[in-house]
Amino acid sequence: MKSYFLLAVGLISSAWLAASPVRAQEVTKETVEGVVNFNRIETTVACAGAVKATAVPEIKKFGFASIINLRQASEDGADLEGEAAAAKAADIRYYSIPFKGTAPDPAVADKFLDAITAKGSAPAFIHCASGGRAATMWFIKRLVVDHWDVERAAKEATALGMTNPALKQFAIDYAQTHKR
Repeated sequence: MKSYFLLAVGLISSAWLAASPVRAQEVTKETVEGVVNFNRIETTVACAGAVKATAVPEIKKFGFASIINLRQASEDGADLEGEAAAAKAADIRYYSIPFKGTAPDPAVADKFLDAITAKGSAPAFIHCASGGRAATMWFIKRLVVDHWDVERAAKEATALGMTNPALKQFAIDYAQTHKR
């Protein structure tokens, strides 16, 4: 009788653990001079908006190994060359992967995934103008590379700044055809 009781407790405990969601990492919002909408997931990644080149040394102090800039050179206030030079001076890996939110391109998502998964790129600081495109690209990474379900990945990406329903759908469609 005792062994049946222990077996039942074990089965119930196993079922409860299996049904419990894995604890999501907490998104923190911080104020950093020269950075718009700084949102970070512990030590894994940060998604942000516009960055001034003068903020790059501060980004390095946070421990980020790379910066992935999704801004286009034509965007108001974008300084790709200045940011690249500041990253080089701060000895932080820099990727410029222009991503147009109104015309998302799967080839850009491919380049982003190559950058975010490259050896030595983590933890990564990803940014665009407001943070929405950055969070969308992180959403893609969670779906394609980490194999998270859409609901879990979308919750995290929304906390990081993903707000555009069309970009969210682009990410979901991309993930369905590009599993790694």
